[in-house]
Amino acid sequence: MPLSEHEQRLLDQLEQQLHADDPKFASHMESAAGRSLSTRQIVVGSLVAVAGILILLIGISSQIIALGVLGFLVMGAGVYWATSRRPGGKAGSAGRKSKPAKNGGFMSSLEEKWDERRQGDDR
Repeated sequence: MPLSEHEQRLLDQLEQQLHADDPKFASHMESAAGRSLSTRQIVVGSLVAVAGILILLIGISSQIIALGVLGFLVMGAGVYWATSRRPGGKAGSAGRKSKPAKNGGFMSSLEEKWDERRQGDDR
């Protein structure tokens, strides 16, 4: 269900007011809109972190300091990989039809998310 003209004007005014009141927050929200966590990224990062813990434990039990340090570094890399956000969104969204953003602002990204959610409900 598309927004009425009145609702669209109100949202545009809210976006302009947000940019005027707190431009730093508004720019942060715009840059974070295209970043997301993928399930594959979380699973791979978690598996690498678990492998790092195992290497760390083997290093501690065999009293090889270099192996323990390596295990710690692998574990840290896995946690970083699992929790870092990558630009571009989900990889499986290439088949969807997406409308280009009108002005690339905060509200246009919200509208795109709303449209994607509505398309998901229609299927």
